[in-house]
Amino acid sequence: MAHSAVSQVAVAVPVGSDISLRRSVFKRNSISFGDMSWASTLSLELKSRNAQKSNRYIACMSVQQASKSKIAVSPLELEMAKDPPLNLFKPKEPYTAAIVSVERLVGPKAPGETCHIVIDHGGNVPYWEGQSYGVIPPGENPKKLGSPHNVRLYSIASSRYGDSFDGKTASLCVRRAVYYDPETGKEDPSKSGVCSNFLCNSKPGDKVQITGPSGKIMLLPEDNPNANHIMIATGTGVAPFRGYLRRMFMEDVTFKFRGLAWLFLGVANNDSLLYDDEFTKYLQDYPDHFRYDRALSREQKNKSGGKMYVQDKIEEYSDEIFKLLDEGAHIYFCGLKGMMPGIQETLKRVAEERGENWDEKLSLLKKNKQWHVEVY
Repeated sequence: MAHSAVSQVAVAVPVGSDISLRRSVFKRNSISFGDMSWASTLSLELKSRNAQKSNRYIACMSVQQASKSKIAVSPLELEMAKDPPLNLFKPKEPYTAAIVSVERLVGPKAPGETCHIVIDHGGNVPYWEGQSYGVIPPGENPKKLGSPHNVRLYSIASSRYGDSFDGKTASLCVRRAVYYDPETGKEDPSKSGVCSNFLCNSKPGDKVQITGPSGKIMLLPEDNPNANHIMIATGTGVAPFRGYLRRMFMEDVTFKFRGLAWLFLGVANNDSLLYDDEFTKYLQDYPDHFRYDRALSREQKNKSGGKMYVQDKIEEYSDEIFKLLDEGAHIYFCGLKGMMPGIQETLKRVAEERGENWDEKLSLLKKNKQWHVEVY
């Protein structure tokens, strides 16, 4: 969709409601964690929750609500667990969830299609910001006849409360993978990405098998609310950072963020920007705590006259970035793995220009757990 001053973000409402919604009210789940593990908690509640799965949801919430008046979330018990949930559902026994909505995120001039997909897990597959779900597309694995497809991992693009703020949904940011024959220039559907096309073609109510949640490297550290966070994303790699930022700036949660969150997002052009209205709103409402820099490779030029990539933006602000890192800031990278060589080369060159040894600096960042990378 074309970007406008106000975009729509998914929020769940029971089907059949005659209310014209800006925000809906949900019955709070009664969950008691105490000292129980995620697995034991789920085993006790899975049956009762599944009985409620007949309720389906429809999306709609204005990003205007991402304002200084933060949104109430539930169940607040999701704040109480000391450790993140991990691998609650595995490939041999996945959880069957349901598609809530599929929305095109990009404008007509974007190369390719990227969709925002909301999945109803009924509260049975909880997760933390920065984790991933596995998705098993329907059908048979062509390389293992009689076996299901392999699991595809997707970074979750929502906070633990989901776009409905009730802990029952998760959102994915998925780019449709298509293949064009280099000789004919025509699309070859037989070589298209199985899982991304399944998700982007899904309709509300369709079943989807999910695994996980998985991953710890991209978890948002919350021990110090004054800490600074530098987020570097290309394309759909912005997914985990959307979850971070909703937790920092949109939701009324126990984590009271007082540091600086700085997002660098690299995409092809303005029509390819993802969640831009949300991020712009944070910029307006929290100018002392949020910075947002875009690198549009097909529309902007770097200082040498070449295409503008995220590493060029990093170089542009290198003095500030290195100062923040020296002061203990966390830095995160998420996106296609091809992004990292250029970024590493830039950081090394900048470090050398500053009289620093990059290899030693990188080793220290990793030792201090300030360096977080998830590429695919």
